[in-house]
Amino acid sequence: METDRSGIRACRDEVRSYNSRVLDIRLIREKPDFVRQRLAARGAGDEKHIDAILQNDEARRKVLSEVEALKATRNRVSKEIGALMGQKKLAEAEAKKKETKDLGDRIAQLDKEAASIESAREQLMLGLPNLPHESVPLGKSAEDNPEVRVSGKKAEFSFKPKSHVEICEKLKLVDFTRAAKLSGSGFLLYTNWGARLERALIQFLLDLHTRDHGYTEVSPPFMVGPHCLEGVGQFPKFKDQYYGVAEGDNVDELGRLYLIPTAETPIANIHREEILAEKQLPVNYCGYTPCFRGEAGAAGVGTRGMIRVHQFDKVELIKIVKPEDGYAEHEKMLADAERVLQLLGLHYRVVLLCTGDMGFASAKTYDIEVWSPGQGSYLEVSSVSNCEDFQARRMNLRYKTESGENKFPHILNGSGTALARLFVALVETYQQEDGSVRIPSALQPYLKAELIPA
Repeated sequence: METDRSGIRACRDEVRSYNSRVLDIRLIREKPDFVRQRLAARGAGDEKHIDAILQNDEARRKVLSEVEALKATRNRVSKEIGALMGQKKLAEAEAKKKETKDLGDRIAQLDKEAASIESAREQLMLGLPNLPHESVPLGKSAEDNPEVRVSGKKAEFSFKPKSHVEICEKLKLVDFTRAAKLSGSGFLLYTNWGARLERALIQFLLDLHTRDHGYTEVSPPFMVGPHCLEGVGQFPKFKDQYYGVAEGDNVDELGRLYLIPTAETPIANIHREEILAEKQLPVNYCGYTPCFRGEAGAAGVGTRGMIRVHQFDKVELIKIVKPEDGYAEHEKMLADAERVLQLLGLHYRVVLLCTGDMGFASAKTYDIEVWSPGQGSYLEVSSVSNCEDFQARRMNLRYKTESGENKFPHILNGSGTALARLFVALVETYQQEDGSVRIPSALQPYLKAELIPA
């Protein structure tokens, strides 16, 4: 995409009158009760931070006001010095010079004080999640998520269906034991038909979204700086869940880069600190990456199988759109992700996440859950979210309207979809009584076969 380079410079050079990397501070100033109410709906207690934010904000504004008054006084005194020097009143001029020095020292002191207050306010603001959209239902957990729709029927078998672990081990699709030998629990070693199936799924997803749904494919770095994680709202709150990397044993480098937890992290940040032209919107990106997440091995989580792992593949969808188009594009993205499961002939349902189950950066999220016969349960394979302008503010991404106004766009993200759970549902759904796995017609051109043999 062609980028407005002058817009990049303008955005970087602009003096910001308010913190643009978080929730809009003006909204908190003008409607604190509304913000408290929406945060309280999430049930995490974040509304308690609003008073401290407002106190810091008021203290900062008071200090800045004093600084401006002192600067005006210093400018006036400086002019008086010039006049006194012209009149040869050297003693009075020297006294005035002492006064300007004292004013300068006081201004410098206040600047440091303002910076300290702003830093404290910044940290509080960065810890605030997005405000739920008014259409999001109230609730405390996943049990309160309403079902939006169901597609297809659950697979029926004339025999007792096996779990994906049994299927993968018998057909040698995944070698769980050797994967653990290589990297520990929570990692996968795809082999033979398993590796081919994983690659076929990735290619199928990319082809579908680029050819049929109009996304532009990108292939981003698999490591990013912490500013990118902060931009999408994964830092600072979830910093303990991701993998920091270093070159060799240089511990001083640790934290300079992180393995990405999702392709959303680099792709959503592609246009950070830029001002796009309105005509460039909407931006539609899709990209494949592996994803690395540390929380998969949490205590009590099963380590066998493919349901929760530290590394998995995913094709991600990202949209950058005008705010007035945000929720229409949200529904389109959801349909794009659903199309994956429809073409693969998999039974699934769509649920709308309640306020207590939403992600940190999201204003509204749908989850797509595919039926897993071997597990006897639904597995989440896609979350489709509109983050509104929350992420755009944190990464200082804007667009210039035709009238010349700079506005924050809505940023949307969705899994289109995630593996390995899609892999699990597919092999469990299409397992045959003789132990083979039928390949759905949409994947047959990629695998050049109709069946994974027993």
